[in-house]
Amino acid sequence: MSSRTTGASVDNATLGSGHTSPPLTRAAALARLQDFAPRAGMEYARLRNLDMGPGRHKHVSSLSPALRRRLISEREVVSAVVSEHGPGASDKFISEVFWRTYWKGWLEQRPSVWTGYLKALAHEKQRLNHDSGRMTRFSQAANGRSGIDCFDAWATELQETGYLHNWARMQFSSIWIFTLGLPWELGAAHMFAHLVDADPAANTLSWRWVAGLHTKGKAYLADGERIRAMTQGRFSPQGLARRALLPAESIDIPAPSTPRPAALPKKGVSSLLLLTAEDLSLETLPQIDSLSIDAIALLPGDSEADGIALADALARARQKWPDAQVLGAFGAHELRSARDLRCRQIVTGFAPVGPIADRLIALRVDAEREGLPLTEHQRVWDVEAWPYCRKGFFTLKEKIPMLMSLSGDQR
Repeated sequence: MSSRTTGASVDNATLGSGHTSPPLTRAAALARLQDFAPRAGMEYARLRNLDMGPGRHKHVSSLSPALRRRLISEREVVSAVVSEHGPGASDKFISEVFWRTYWKGWLEQRPSVWTGYLKALAHEKQRLNHDSGRMTRFSQAANGRSGIDCFDAWATELQETGYLHNWARMQFSSIWIFTLGLPWELGAAHMFAHLVDADPAANTLSWRWVAGLHTKGKAYLADGERIRAMTQGRFSPQGLARRALLPAESIDIPAPSTPRPAALPKKGVSSLLLLTAEDLSLETLPQIDSLSIDAIALLPGDSEADGIALADALARARQKWPDAQVLGAFGAHELRSARDLRCRQIVTGFAPVGPIADRLIALRVDAEREGLPLTEHQRVWDVEAWPYCRKGFFTLKEKIPMLMSLSGDQR
């Protein structure tokens, strides 16, 4: 049931996914897609929710670390699967791809949910520092010492591999909130810090959904018998909460607002290409290919996985634009260097609500002070799909056939 699981909404793959490593280069992602596509039809629909244990997650695609960073695009993945099975037999997998899009589109139209989460997280961290009992319970949960067999195994797997099976993420978050009585914000931050495929929108909103904050009147309560069945008897948890006690605060779901518009790049203008972990296959897009790229820089990532993916993207960009000056990690010195190279704009991939977008806000001010406006390329996939992410997922799901049939650059 990965449509509402925590982390990312396409069967998240990571270090412990049954492969030796997550796909953190474009070549690895394309190879993984080729390997998985034959199993993305009825086999995926039937077996995707089984949690086989660390290193045995063979029924899922293992593509989410690459999709999170757009080393490979949603359009490329969907097209390959449909080519293999046709749209009918692969409906379940395609739906999971669109769940990723839904979470991003929903949060993009409600950015206050992200800022509210950050504020609440800071408050909960302060409470930990002043409540030794609470800190002990948090530490026990985070380090797999709760005494609940499945939860502790998942906590260990998360820390050691950077992975949890989608279905397990939902059980983990439910036990964290309703059985252990810990704030969802602390759980969401803990999981985000360890997942190699951590996605701000999917992770934050999935934890909110489990906690009963995303859809009024609905929360998710983990069930011991269901866990036993889906783990093929590996676990038989005792003492799980039998009631989902909703948070004391009122459930206030903000009305959707118009998504932040992208500041589009100008053609024929000397440009610096800024690579971020939000979109690392920009060189494949005709719109970027038509620009005058005279310098390349990157926004350093927040993890080792980001670093690997950024290095791969930089190598491909250098191959695509061999005459461009490589400036390295972006900062004040690189801004001045770009100006000295007569660059007149910065071009990057659109950053949805999340940490990278937050970092770009400050960078935008500094860049404009140097006469270098920060512009963004926004993928057609997002432009076309996000308007249907204002309410529940079903509204977007109804539009999937139409969205998949659109012509033009859908990557």
